[in-house]
Amino acid sequence: MTKREFFMAGLGAVAFGQKVSTRKAKTTKLFKAPPGFPNGLAATPEGLWVAEQKLSGGQATAYGLPEPRSLTEEAWLVDWNGKVVKTVSTPSRNTSGMAVGDGYVWMIANAPPQGVFQVDMKSKLISHRQIPLGPASDGGGSHGGQWHDGKLWISSLRLRGNLRVDPKTWQPEMFIPFYQAPDRNRYHDITIDNGSMWQIVGNDCKSWKDYRPGLVRYDLATGRVVETVDFVSNSCDPHGLAMHDGKLISCDAGIHPNWPNMDSPTAGWVFQIDFV
Repeated sequence: MTKREFFMAGLGAVAFGQKVSTRKAKTTKLFKAPPGFPNGLAATPEGLWVAEQKLSGGQATAYGLPEPRSLTEEAWLVDWNGKVVKTVSTPSRNTSGMAVGDGYVWMIANAPPQGVFQVDMKSKLISHRQIPLGPASDGGGSHGGQWHDGKLWISSLRLRGNLRVDPKTWQPEMFIPFYQAPDRNRYHDITIDNGSMWQIVGNDCKSWKDYRPGLVRYDLATGRVVETVDFVSNSCDPHGLAMHDGKLISCDAGIHPNWPNMDSPTAGWVFQIDFV
């Protein structure tokens, strides 16, 4: 399949203009994430994995943050009270997506050198590969990841869609274009539940009080948008996303492009999403 054929197949899977159902959701704080900026989640039988995000170099300067003492970014496994039970150290940069599967943590960078860092449970780097269908040295950034049925999903900003990759061959297999709407031009983490993919979306703005976060649900088999969700006022700022016991779980990183740092009152919290 050529690159053009691949993308046309993905675009053809979405029924543009078709009416979809809508509802609302609220957020409830659960526990504080480990100190730092939590920007990626993965739920496993052992607990909840939380990805650490750090900003360094020009990004640290842009956000008015000090240069971190170490560039290592951690993946923390916490129990459902927030207690850290395991830490995996990774060389990822500005991590904004993660997945856990096949005995590995998959940290997805959003800053040079970009790419997906496959790290074992003893913090050993197994591989570092770029998001497919782009330059060999820079596949672009990502805001989400998910392990599902032995495959890795990557929320690719350059491709503007969610890409399923075979983790062994690194070949792309399926593409779900990002939902398009005038007030939904920011895209964050993804998770999968019962034949659907959920993704966090939102609007560009200058502060938490003007943010309008939401969710979009795609049919996993076709990529068709089947539902959208708006958060009620004063909700937490969602970045990571995971599914646990039938509930959507998210985290508030504490930093957000164009906002003052820690502008959200729930910065650093892990929280539950409930439909209302």
